[in-house]
Amino acid sequence: MIPNIDGQIGINVYSTKFKGLGGKIRLSPEDFQVSEILSEKSIKSIKQQDGYAVFKLRKQNIDTNHALADIFRKKRIRLKALGLKDSSAITEQYVCSNNKGNNTSNFSSTRYSLEHIGFVKKPLSKKDMIANHFKIRIHDCKDGIADFSEQNRILNFYGYQRFGSKRPVTHLIGKAILQKKFKKAVDLLVSSTSPYDSKENTEIRTKFKDRSNYEKYLHTVPVQMDIERIVIKAMIDHDDDLTAIRAIPLSLRRFYIQAYQSYIFNRSLSDAFSYGENMFEPREGDVCFDVTGNLGKFIQGKDQTLAIPFVGYSYYKKTRFDFHISQILQNEEISPKDFFIKEMQEVSNEGGFRQATLNCTCYSSYDNTLEFSLSRGSFATILLREIMKPENPIKAGF
Repeated sequence: MIPNIDGQIGINVYSTKFKGLGGKIRLSPEDFQVSEILSEKSIKSIKQQDGYAVFKLRKQNIDTNHALADIFRKKRIRLKALGLKDSSAITEQYVCSNNKGNNTSNFSSTRYSLEHIGFVKKPLSKKDMIANHFKIRIHDCKDGIADFSEQNRILNFYGYQRFGSKRPVTHLIGKAILQKKFKKAVDLLVSSTSPYDSKENTEIRTKFKDRSNYEKYLHTVPVQMDIERIVIKAMIDHDDDLTAIRAIPLSLRRFYIQAYQSYIFNRSLSDAFSYGENMFEPREGDVCFDVTGNLGKFIQGKDQTLAIPFVGYSYYKKTRFDFHISQILQNEEISPKDFFIKEMQEVSNEGGFRQATLNCTCYSSYDNTLEFSLSRGSFATILLREIMKPENPIKAGF
């Protein structure tokens, strides 16, 4: 049985026949640890002086965006992360200044620490981060964790956090923006409720279903709903939905579009796999990634991984998956050209390709604890979903 929330984010299949151990994760931050792995070339490029400052950010109980915003407020240094890490974990990641000469002494707060480790000649980008290493403990699970191995082939779905986890709405906001339904985008962001969310959050959002309550209840919006506060304040000041959406930081507006692309990708994988497409062994005519991450056509005998289109305004139709993708787009009443948005060109997205399957290495298990590495952009929760097969992923800590 596929959980309801899985279907909401486009995941309608399991990749494996493994029975599932059940259990829970994230009972404490120590149960879920993540550290970024840079390429060897990138590590060697970090010197002790001159250039753009590089730091290690270690954190817990705060997500990457809020940690970097807090650093800017306190130290007036603007840093860019190579990848986003959520709050329900102990994480270690690299962040880099976009301006030469920016430096700050090591410092820490109750939720994060920042360690200056050197300089690079040009700013690090997400391409410098090749993988993430995970150490995760599963509580209250059945015996048999050692029966699962990295040899199990798993589809490379986007995980729950891509869509908002307890309130899977980010992709719906993205779709509304693509369809130029800016009023709907505002309502989804501010007042859409979810059965998985907390009672307190649901009560607050329910009040804002009536737009006349914006000014009356703005002061009740909690700190963690900072984006909702921005949008409500913009609506009070301008009474214009497009202006309110534009008030959201650019990186997050782009994220909403990417979340909808991720939903289409998940649906594409699910539908193709259910149809009987072989997703694990590329064949003649397929688009593939090679071991260096470069795209090209399948070549017999070469080490390649199947690539699936990631729909945008430059969507590439000439794959065996267009049958499934085109049907999804038709049902969604979306076309590739919709990903170019004249009213908000800065969030337009041309699309691309993504690996069809997880690349899991360094896998081990002991005492209900897993350790493994996943290539950049893949989600540990998708591997855990196959191992645990939880009846209710949110209650299980996903």
